[in-house]
Amino acid sequence: MSTATTLEPETQKQEKVTLFEIDQSTRQAALLFFTCSLVWLMVGTLFALIASVKLHHPSFLGNVEMLTFGRARSAHLNSVAFGWANNAIFGILLWLMARLSQQKLQHGGLLLIAGLFWNIGLVIGVTGILNGGLTSVEWLEMPRYVAPLLAFSYALISIWGILAFIHRRSHHVYVSQWYILAALFWFPWLYTTAQTMIMWAPARGTVQSITNWWFGHNVLGLWYSPLALAATYYFIPKVLGRPIHSYYLSVLGFWSLALFYNWAGVHHLVGGPIPIWLISAGIVASVMMVIPVVVTAINHHMTVVGSFGHVWASPTLRFIVFGAMSYTLASLIGSAMALREVNQVTHFTHLTVGHAHHGVYAFFTMVCFGSIYFIMPRLLQREWPSAALIHIHFWGCALGITLMVVALHIGGWIQGMQMNNPEVLFLELMKNTLPYLHARSASGILLFIGHTAFFINFFWMLFKKQPKDEHGPTLFSEVETQNI
Repeated sequence: MSTATTLEPETQKQEKVTLFEIDQSTRQAALLFFTCSLVWLMVGTLFALIASVKLHHPSFLGNVEMLTFGRARSAHLNSVAFGWANNAIFGILLWLMARLSQQKLQHGGLLLIAGLFWNIGLVIGVTGILNGGLTSVEWLEMPRYVAPLLAFSYALISIWGILAFIHRRSHHVYVSQWYILAALFWFPWLYTTAQTMIMWAPARGTVQSITNWWFGHNVLGLWYSPLALAATYYFIPKVLGRPIHSYYLSVLGFWSLALFYNWAGVHHLVGGPIPIWLISAGIVASVMMVIPVVVTAINHHMTVVGSFGHVWASPTLRFIVFGAMSYTLASLIGSAMALREVNQVTHFTHLTVGHAHHGVYAFFTMVCFGSIYFIMPRLLQREWPSAALIHIHFWGCALGITLMVVALHIGGWIQGMQMNNPEVLFLELMKNTLPYLHARSASGILLFIGHTAFFINFFWMLFKKQPKDEHGPTLFSEVETQNI
């Protein structure tokens, strides 16, 4: 592997033209994935609000059968996880892989077909959930007849990503490409194994529970996280115009993530009827995850040092640096939650829900937002139309997810302490959680405001042509920038 940074040489006119051609070659496929991701984000946000309100006001929409808590919550999870998140991943990774391979997108029609089939499958799956056809397996709630359609779509996308890497014009293998290629191999392994052992040829007994947590936990750690880290390693140096701080820390961070995260999910079954050695291995792996988290945090921080003004001026870096900081904090909290003494308090509480949102939203989703803010002007060759909407988007999402994470962590810890206290009545315990559940719904409103601002800005930019504005909202203030 080369010690090259994620910066591409753009000093010569020919190279700049090549980048333009690469961006335009990815335009149709990337716009399809980004458009679908925004639609699913809004759909998932509405289902999330409904499910959140039902936690403290059960009679809300109580006469609507398809919007019971179980169905609304599962529709939210799948709309966000496979609709918003995966579509955003596909758009970002194909643009990144094309740029880093210095190769125009080939066979873009296959990606368009894959995108259409993926989203048709999601519509069928979410509709099946709302009609009562959901399974009882978290992260795999969609009816199992949807799985072959999603697998076919994913195969087309992953094959394209691998072929783009094989036929790259650049001899360098960038840090971001390591993470993209690894994730492209890890996700089908996770998904097909889980579908086989839980749905199609069910394993016996507690093996299903082990497989479910192995899949659910690793979707975040070996699918969402690598793609978000790939974007972080690309966009921070790219916008700042400087190389990543340390190639060797990048190597250590990548391989330690690959080595330890696969085992970490089993710690969620502490106290369950499974072999103690398996739980202990999960705990050790979770604690060892401190290594990739800390070295990645140091690498990103040292790259940014001295350029904090650029971070605050750039919408891309605001979101991505917020996400990178959240990755560090959420991962360290996750390692602590794996310890038996902590787990016996946090297990079966709202804290685990808050922790999941900390990783999936505060880290992954915020990085995706920042990436899209960088990519869209280069696909459409025009600026974002409204800096005010970008401000609303950032502050709505940043304040909303912070409120949710803080409320659920505090409320969940109190809930866990009271659940372990035999003198506290269960009904009293439930009443004590209500203020934190109200805070969760309030955070959902803030997130909805932020998402709506992003949705409006995105489609305004997509359909309303305006001239290139050198002082538009890609930068909030005038700062010296290079190579963007």
